[in-house]
Amino acid sequence: MVIGVLKEQAPETRVSLVPEVVSALKKMNVTVWIEQAAGEHAFYSDSAFREAGAELKDRNAILSGADIILGIHHENIGDAKKGAILMGIYQPLFHYQKMKQWASDGYTVFSLDTIPRTTRAQSMDVLSSQANIAGYKAVLLGAFQYGRYFPMFMTAAGSIAPAKVLILGAGVAGLQAIATARRLGAVVEVFDTRPAVKEEVMSLGAKFVEVEGAADASKAGGYAVEQSEDFQRRQKEKIHEHAYKADIIITTAQIPGKKAPILITESMINDMRAGSVIVDLAASTGGNTDLTKNGQTVMHNGVAIIGNSALAATMPADASKLYSKNVLNFLKLIIGKEGNINLDFNDDLVKGTCIAHNGTITNERVTALLPQSSNA
Repeated sequence: MVIGVLKEQAPETRVSLVPEVVSALKKMNVTVWIEQAAGEHAFYSDSAFREAGAELKDRNAILSGADIILGIHHENIGDAKKGAILMGIYQPLFHYQKMKQWASDGYTVFSLDTIPRTTRAQSMDVLSSQANIAGYKAVLLGAFQYGRYFPMFMTAAGSIAPAKVLILGAGVAGLQAIATARRLGAVVEVFDTRPAVKEEVMSLGAKFVEVEGAADASKAGGYAVEQSEDFQRRQKEKIHEHAYKADIIITTAQIPGKKAPILITESMINDMRAGSVIVDLAASTGGNTDLTKNGQTVMHNGVAIIGNSALAATMPADASKLYSKNVLNFLKLIIGKEGNINLDFNDDLVKGTCIAHNGTITNERVTALLPQSSNA
């Protein structure tokens, strides 16, 4: 059985497998093909892959010959052989037409961003491993853009107050942002619709700002859920109260398959002082502000709004290493002892991550987005 790794297209810098994971797969009786220069932007050389036991191939050879094809983004996958398994982060609830096309083409599709967020799945949770990096880098990016100190300074020339950081969302990215901002000496406040995260927020030295009446997210598998209009109104009022005092705002709120909620309105930004910074990690799904543009920094009344949902790719070596370990742990579920493919759809993780198989869409949420006759 052959696993093929494609070189990602710019601006992506990560690679799906790193040499140490190639070595682990070789011990599982798996042949690994790597597209030439696939790891160069993540600082993994062709020679390192070759030494780990991989074979270097061109793109066409991988697409036409590999049984499992690893490519992080759906745009990166060309015409693979019929019956191949495609595996990456495909955002199927947004790109459901692409999933439909792949199902019709006879591919089995595993989108690792849909893996059930259970204790057993933690070692395979690509969203968490990459969000951890994004939360860390968001604070560093904000600190770089911000024109003042983060920590308190007391000098002979006078005292400098610490930066005030507001973080919207206390998921993996938000919690790492809290920890990083606190290490840099900032005062941190945090909003989240889930009261259950209050203890974690406070344990990291931040203040938890609560809005009562949030919808119950306990059965959402670790994801955020949509809130009522009344709650959203009260939430925005509370956020406005704290946003205009903030020097740095990190926004992380996303809802699977839906546009990111607007948490920072233009009027809120108008009230922020010049020199303040917003780093919006939800930019790829519309952003958490009225003014966010993905991949761009927008200046508005002296406030910088940085839209960047790809911060993990700015730390490609570590991001690739973590992602690669996630992939390896998932592959262990679908590869048998002899190195053969063994798809056990009685396994909730295999079933929950599969989007298409045997010519049909298998994920109920994706199916619901398609016209009734399109998955027949």
